[in-house]
Amino acid sequence: MKLSILNLVPVREGQNYQQAIDSMVKLAKKAENLGIERYWIAEHHNMRNLASSSTQLLIQHTLAATHSLRVGSGGVMLPNHSPYIVAEQYGTLETLYPNRVELGLGRAPGTDMKTAYAIRRHSNHPEFPEDIAELRSYFAGTNNVKAYPATGLDIPLYILGSSTESAYLAAELGLPYAFASHFAPRMLIEAVEIYRRYFKPSAVLNKPYVIIGVNAIVADSDEEARKLATSQTQFFLNVVTHAQQNLQPPTENEDVIWQNLISTENTPHFGPVDFKQIPIYHQERAMVEQMTACSLIGSPTSVTSQLSALKSAVNFDEIMAVSYIYDETKQHYSYKLLKEIVDQFE
Repeated sequence: MKLSILNLVPVREGQNYQQAIDSMVKLAKKAENLGIERYWIAEHHNMRNLASSSTQLLIQHTLAATHSLRVGSGGVMLPNHSPYIVAEQYGTLETLYPNRVELGLGRAPGTDMKTAYAIRRHSNHPEFPEDIAELRSYFAGTNNVKAYPATGLDIPLYILGSSTESAYLAAELGLPYAFASHFAPRMLIEAVEIYRRYFKPSAVLNKPYVIIGVNAIVADSDEEARKLATSQTQFFLNVVTHAQQNLQPPTENEDVIWQNLISTENTPHFGPVDFKQIPIYHQERAMVEQMTACSLIGSPTSVTSQLSALKSAVNFDEIMAVSYIYDETKQHYSYKLLKEIVDQFE
């Protein structure tokens, strides 16, 4: 089993955007020292609490600050971009930092529809599979239009997804598959089973390779980890309510979060869960719990047990961990403990 890191570049309470990006780089350096497999940076737009709107620039900044760490996109949301420009940009990165660049590809816009229109001002763009085929043609040099310096470069591609549709696509293309179970775990088991069942060996991969996203918070004790995890709960509650608050310090316990929510029920709400005759805060809590179901939280002993159970339920090769810990020192320590745990598994 391998361990990698996904960073959404959250802005902590009290930070500005430059400080959030500095934190991203500090974590990358820690990841390199720990021997983390890969370090991916997300793409999000029109979200004031995340500094990950220009993924390729953040990747370049991270590559420049590290020496051997593999850095990639988690991912490039292809509906937002011209495949030709993506090829040029990542071909340039690969030229500057050989054998260190990875390209995770997703179909979601990473934002709301109004912002998606502002990014790509027409709705008649090709479907995701066609975008991928076009992108690959630039790297292969088979397109009549050449995307120098990308032509002929072998940049690893990964298909990202949170549904069975992406699983079928990754299997058909014979590419590694990364499932977004760190926020959309509902179809995880089914999607991984589909990917493995229908996988077709390709020139780049002879057998299936599965990465699953997990939220991970490890501390010396279960009690401390649960307290640190209240920052994660607040983060996902902000997603549910569209509050877009910066990453908050931990509260004493989770009850404080829900008590505060009860007192502010004029907050706008949305979500896929349909509850009738239930107070709004119960709906919000259920949605947060649904989104964070794939989480490893506790002491090393507890997380080892949780990871073992997860491995028994899902046939994966690598976990890609996200950590919403407010204190950077404790976040780095959490990843150190998690790496020691993962190294115990074959």
